[in-house]
Amino acid sequence: MQESMDAIVIRDVVKSFRKRTIRGEYTTFKSELLRWLRGQRQPDEARLITALRGINLTIPRGKTMGILGRNGSGKSTLLKLITGIYAPTSGTMEINGRISALLDLGAGFHPDFSGRENILINGIILGMSRAEVRERMDAIIAFSELGEFIDEPVRTYSSGMYMRLAFAVATHVDPDILIIDEILAVGDEHFSKKSLAKMTEFKKQGKTIVLVTHDLQTVANWCDSAAWLDGGRIREVGEPAKVIRHYQQALRLAEAQGTPLTAPALTPGGGALPALRGSETSIATVSGTQEADAPLPVELVSVDLVAPTGETGVVVDTEQGLEVRVGFTTRRPLSDAGFAVDIRREDGTQVYATNTFLESVPLPEPLPDQGTVRFVIERVGLSPGRYTLDVSARSSQGTVYSNSLQPSTFEVRSPIGGEGLVRPPHRWIIEPGAALQRSAAS
Repeated sequence: MQESMDAIVIRDVVKSFRKRTIRGEYTTFKSELLRWLRGQRQPDEARLITALRGINLTIPRGKTMGILGRNGSGKSTLLKLITGIYAPTSGTMEINGRISALLDLGAGFHPDFSGRENILINGIILGMSRAEVRERMDAIIAFSELGEFIDEPVRTYSSGMYMRLAFAVATHVDPDILIIDEILAVGDEHFSKKSLAKMTEFKKQGKTIVLVTHDLQTVANWCDSAAWLDGGRIREVGEPAKVIRHYQQALRLAEAQGTPLTAPALTPGGGALPALRGSETSIATVSGTQEADAPLPVELVSVDLVAPTGETGVVVDTEQGLEVRVGFTTRRPLSDAGFAVDIRREDGTQVYATNTFLESVPLPEPLPDQGTVRFVIERVGLSPGRYTLDVSARSSQGTVYSNSLQPSTFEVRSPIGGEGLVRPPHRWIIEPGAALQRSAAS
């Protein structure tokens, strides 16, 4: 029998939860017995909360997929279905290979056992034998960097220590499929870089990775494909830059209009929902949405980052300047329109954001049919690292007027180094003589 080329195949999957269970009206044997002894009537038939409906998704072996969506869109539920924590209400799940998952922080760890004991337990849960776990114990402990704390109860661990231990175990069981649900956001910068290096190694080994994150730049840089979940349905699957662009556009439209994106549906009745059939969605299939593709009054045609040397796609010294050139066209006359810039570090941390309204920059009214906006940074002044820059057009009230292009990336270098986000202009002065005394006022 030929081995499947797909790591994960999901067909017409629906997942629903009974609402009365969520309210606390538990349907356990004990609760039913007490209800009968007290002569209480049977409660009304529970309604269902449908967390996922009509999910069709295929992830090939060796590929990395990023899952996007607002909180409550069904991302974590989907991952728990893939890992087998939940069973689908209807539909089928086909998983080909050993799965290792990083979901809820500390899941699978006993709080009163030491880190070393939990490595053994967790490794066995993930499919290894005792001998295999003991063979890899030293490597797991070394990767976690927990040192002497490895023999302390994990209830004494910080969230960062939990994450390091969980990631170390999950990545050393030699899985075919690695599932990660936002947990890496807990770690410090050093361990985050170490984790990304481990994931790079996994990608080179042909492992399959499914990643849920709110860091869109990570999806753009790391993933072969992206899936956008909204209200329990898949809105779009495809090339990361395109899915991210449509997702950001929908978020901005919803924010401007004061309307949230779709929420999970409530369905009356106590039976299982039938699968909602739809066209199969795979990495090669992109189905845009009318809302995401609705025309906006300003179209950003291009965004170029230009170094002082005139080169684009830049690497700049922190002491150098940088120019952003934005080409745009307008579809209709706009009088209340401006431009905004958002600079972030590679991990998503915002470094600086501004717009023409904040700085009282005069713009033509209305905007011309086409033109170029130049945002000139006299001195970059950032610490060494990789950064992204996003540009948008909007009104003074924040209404989004433009499409969203994939954020531009640039790298900052410095022969001196330094830590933190910025490198402000400064100098050191050492003066010999008597030490300054603290003033009485201080």
